[in-house]
Amino acid sequence: MIHVVLYQPEIPQNTGNIMRTCVATGAKLHLIEPLGFKVDDAHLKRSGVNYIDKLEYFLYPDWEEFKKKNPGDYYYFTRYGHKPHTSFDYSNTEKDIYLIFGKESTGIPKEILKEDLDHCMRIPMTANVRALNLSNCVAICVYEVLRQQGYQTLLFEEPHKGKDYLER
Repeated sequence: MIHVVLYQPEIPQNTGNIMRTCVATGAKLHLIEPLGFKVDDAHLKRSGVNYIDKLEYFLYPDWEEFKKKNPGDYYYFTRYGHKPHTSFDYSNTEKDIYLIFGKESTGIPKEILKEDLDHCMRIPMTANVRALNLSNCVAICVYEVLRQQGYQTLLFEEPHKGKDYLER
């Protein structure tokens, strides 16, 4: 199972987009407080469109409570990481994989990252940009895990208009 973990997210539109990505990929979402918005925030709902009712998400008061309830393999995304996100083997579908992303302004605290430096990574990019948008980072990383797992439960054809839509 793929789990997306947002450590103290601040921007509701980013979290709304991430919610949509989680629904589209079957990933579970974990939100660690404090949040920079209310979960019922109008911006959050607008970004998540009408998919939020299909989302499985969990809310935690702090990092320690999250860790206590969620054993598995943790992967931390930080601009200070030295390994690319593609350098890990996510192919074991029997494992719970937790992709952990920090708040938009400051990322994941250094104290948390120091606990597991071997699993700190970054998405490669030029020196012209400090970091990508959080929702883009989540999508890139979730789809890398899914690629390595063969996109197990995802559809390869659009389900509503039919597989021969382009040919008609």
